[in-house]
Amino acid sequence: MSIKRLLFGLTVFAVVLLIGGAVVMAQQQDISIVHYYSSALGQETMTALFQTFEAAHPEYKIVDNSAGHEDFKTQILVTIAGNNPPDIFSYWAGARTQFVVDAERLLSLTDFWNENNLDDIIPAGVKPAAVYNGEIYNIPMNVHIVGFFYNPKVMEAAGITEMPATWDEFIAMCDTLKAAGVAPIALGSLNRWPAQFWFDYMVSYTAGADYRQALMAGEAAYNDPEVATAMETWKTLVDAGYFVPDANAYDWTDAADQVANGDAAMTLMGTFITGYWDGNGLVAGEDYDFFPFPVINPDLPVVTHGTVDGWAVPASAANVEGAKALLLHMLTPESQATWALGQGALAAVNNVDTSIYSPVMKKASDYLAQVEFLSGYDLSTTPPMAEGGLNMFAQFMNDPSGYMTYLDETQAVAVDVFGS
Repeated sequence: MSIKRLLFGLTVFAVVLLIGGAVVMAQQQDISIVHYYSSALGQETMTALFQTFEAAHPEYKIVDNSAGHEDFKTQILVTIAGNNPPDIFSYWAGARTQFVVDAERLLSLTDFWNENNLDDIIPAGVKPAAVYNGEIYNIPMNVHIVGFFYNPKVMEAAGITEMPATWDEFIAMCDTLKAAGVAPIALGSLNRWPAQFWFDYMVSYTAGADYRQALMAGEAAYNDPEVATAMETWKTLVDAGYFVPDANAYDWTDAADQVANGDAAMTLMGTFITGYWDGNGLVAGEDYDFFPFPVINPDLPVVTHGTVDGWAVPASAANVEGAKALLLHMLTPESQATWALGQGALAAVNNVDTSIYSPVMKKASDYLAQVEFLSGYDLSTTPPMAEGGLNMFAQFMNDPSGYMTYLDETQAVAVDVFGS
């Protein structure tokens, strides 16, 4: 009888476990997420963050739907316009978020921001990336700034020991590199967007940041003399042979490889390039370094261009509470440090120990603290206008001589987008 009682007891215990497990599974809620961190490094780090979240919140399960960077731009708009949007998605702060806010497709996160005292941890200089029409709609995840990333060994071999701060010094450096048999600049504009950084700085540093902002808003014209001057300045670099030929045949990682391999000295890119290089075994400060875009007109304010990546919640999300729980997890110092190191990014919060940064990222962080931050071109103007501009940049790198025609064509797009 004792054996029977034992077997009965074990059976009951097993049933209890099964029922208990079923209850837990029944209570577990999915959090559907769509993001554009589909590269090997991005996906690996994002998955690690999801795993730590699920460990801390067993009541939730992440349903990860990553997408390729370029495909994401269209897919996410279609998805959130439909009847089954994700609970949360990554998105670029700026005009792209504004576009979706104006379509009334996003949930206001103002109460979430205030209830969690996010003003205490998100710097004042980053907060504007979260605010649209007076409400919070995008919770910052990280910041990237754009500058020159270069190969110190190539520079040293050409006799260059100091990086340029002025335009004349920059031109002199390019001439020195070219004379040494090295292509000064790599650019991979196959997907168009890497070329936008050249346009950003050329306009901001020849016409001024205020003029550029007016252009982004449709309050200035692409065929204005100010833009023509910016394009002519850019053209002088191409005509001088400073760029690796056939920029439109390469993507940004190809350009990064050209710099790392010593085929080119530098590339104008966001700080995310450091994550790519670190993942390939390069050492910050030894194999690569950073300097800001040189000042062209000293009478104009110094700015830096870049991106703020964040998280948005669709207005019709099924699991808003789960999305908010995930947002809080992403903003912890531990998650921010993990993401910054894995992605080659600057943290969006101010309570991360900056000793986690490499010497190069620390240099970029210090620079960001000194200057005004402006979003990059395709995040500063509406998506339809951004398409017109990105097409122009690709045309320009294919044949700079036709830039005035390209500007007229792009202004025609602007008239369609913004009106006359």
